[in-house]
Amino acid sequence: MDLSLQFEDAKEKIKHLSSKPSNDKLLQLYAYYKQATQEDITGDRPEGFDFKAIAKYDAWASLKGLTKEEAMQKYIDLVDQLIAADK
Repeated sequence: MDLSLQFEDAKEKIKHLSSKPSNDKLLQLYAYYKQATQEDITGDRPEGFDFKAIAKYDAWASLKGLTKEEAMQKYIDLVDQLIAADK
């Protein structure tokens, strides 16, 4: 199956977990998704007390240089891990 189709399939599968993933896993999913769909992060790091936005920014920024295809594959792999652990 084409990587783009696998990625789209993984985006749907993650919605059907019986339990919510940990915050760390959610941040990983977010970062891989953003890197896969928008590539390297742009803009300034949030300031102040918006800790959620800062955590998201930092997670995405940590993937700088990862190709779109690599990010898609890592997202798919992580979704597969979460589904396997959810059973």
